[in-house]
Parts: sequence; C-alpha cells; structure tokens
Amino acid sequence: MLGGNASTLAFVSSLRPEKGQVTAWLVPLAWTPVGVSLGEGWQRVSIAADNIGGWVDQTFPPEDEHAFVTPLRDLEMLLRVGWHAEVPERLTESMLVNAEDVPEDVLDGVEHPLEALTQCAVCRRMCVRDHFAWNERQLCAWDYHATVFGKRGPWHDGPYEERFFETLPRAAYVAPGLLGELDVVPVLAVAALPEDRMRALVNVAIGDGSDGACLAVRTDEGLTVLRERPASVAT
Repeated sequence: MLGGNASTLAFVSSLRPEKGQVTAWLVPLAWTPVGVSLGEGWQRVSIAADNIGGWVDQTFPPEDEHAFVTPLRDLEMLLRVGWHAEVPERLTESMLVNAEDVPEDVLDGVEHPLEALTQCAVCRRMCVRDHFAWNERQLCAWDYHATVFGKRGPWHDGPYEERFFETLPRAAYVAPGLLGELDVVPVLAVAALPEDRMRALVNVAIGDGSDGACLAVRTDEGLTVLRERPASVAT
C-alpha cells in the first residue's frame, strides 16, 4: 500500500521498474458512518521509479485528515529487492506487506466486497451509490440525514395510512450519531418480520402523534421510526 486519503487508495503490486516507471493502482473509497467502502473501477497510473516518495507525498498531503502514507524507507527497500506480485482482482488484508501502516478503518473496508461509488450531489464526498438517494440525487449519509430528517423533511403527524407506506423515504440505514444535531431521536427499529406486522408496530410507536412529529424510514433491514424532539427538551 502506498497511501490513501478521503477518496482514494493507492497500491502497487510490483516495484520492478519498466522503462524507469512503476505501475500504481488507484482505488476509489468512501468514508461512511458505518465504515470505509472500497470502490470498483480502479485506475492505473505510471510513477517515475526514482520519485515514488515524492509522488506519494504530493498525492496524499497531510492536510487531509484521512491521509496516510507508507514510510519512504520501506518503499526504497522493496524497490531495491525488486518486489513483485500479481495484480489482485480485489484487495485483502492478508496480501498487504505493510498492513501495519494502514488505518484500521481502511483495513476493515478492504475485507468487504467492492461497492459502486459515486459523488454526493451536495458536498461531492465519495459515497456508496444508491445507499442514500433523494429526489433522484445521490447523497452521502451526512447530507441525506440533514435533508430528509431535518426540519423540511417529510414529517408526519399521527399514524400512517396504508397508502403512505409505499412512499416512505428509503435509506440503506439510519445513523444515530448524525441525528443529535438535528434534534431527532430514533424510537423504533424493526426488522425480520412480515410487512404488515412492521407497519402495525410503526403506528403503535407513533401513537396519536401528540408526542411530536414522526417519520418512518424504510431501510435495508426493515423500518425505523424517528421523532422530533419537542423544542422544550431539545439540547
């Protein structure tokens, strides 16, 4: 592994120069509230063999809070011995010769299947395609939570009629850590039950609506109910 940052991971499978250059592979990645996801569509780039360290430092500057790089001495040693391996179809921790230089979050992501990544339509952050889509726009988890679960979201007073369950917001998951600043709390998460039972539980959790506006969300696991905190107890 050469290094990485908030949107890209770089690795080499061979440090045997050809015409003074080595080949590196750039892997898109996304940092999400539930971990790091590596993307499909790797890009191949050529690096001058006598400037690998300079390329790494320039590509992954320390100003990026997610940036990490391989120590130059390790690269120089592998270059001297002409280290070589076949290009993998996907990365795994066991094939990394310098796994100790890679952040734990990235190592966890390496072990998961590759995802289709895209850029958030609002902040341009890399995110997993179709995990969070709203009004035909792909959003990152942060912007989806702020938009859909914010004050202008599709909040509901009182139980849901059956027809409204077909138009619930959809999200891969609800991240409780992103709800605090929105003054929103999760009050129910239900999964692995027949649809009619989950819908009934949603309306039981909502009650008569006297405790504040609620919002039911369909996730990959099932249904989640959120409630706005009353202004008098908001923190």
